[in-house]
Amino acid sequence: MQWLDRPTAGTDNAAMIVWWEGLVLVGAGGALGGLARFWLSQWIDNRTGGRFPWGTLVVNASGALLIGVVLGLVADPSGVRWLWLLLVVGVLGSFTTVSSFSLQTVGVAERDGWRPAIAYVLLTLGGGLTLVFVGHVLGRAAGGAG
Repeated sequence: MQWLDRPTAGTDNAAMIVWWEGLVLVGAGGALGGLARFWLSQWIDNRTGGRFPWGTLVVNASGALLIGVVLGLVADPSGVRWLWLLLVVGVLGSFTTVSSFSLQTVGVAERDGWRPAIAYVLLTLGGGLTLVFVGHVLGRAAGGAG
């Protein structure tokens, strides 16, 4: 932590402030995204019986779509840095759940066999990639990045 020993004026200070602003934005967004992920996945799993991880699948698919929409709307993320850090890196980064996806894939494989586990992987990855593309197209169509 050499920056603690430096004077509090000049470009080093400005860079440190920008770094802390980014940290706060990602942290706040991450808290919101994590809460939204927990609520939505629980809500869906409670309505579908919870045997298949539909909640995580819906969270990952909707997160992929939303990230694609934002990507389609924004030509240069550095121009809206604070919004990008808050919404994309923070909220949507913690909303989508790769670690939960991996854990639940193993759970499905152990409980129901490899076919449902492979179907879950293919639906999540194929659906996620497709929805990012669709979201990107929708974002551009809505007047975003050209």
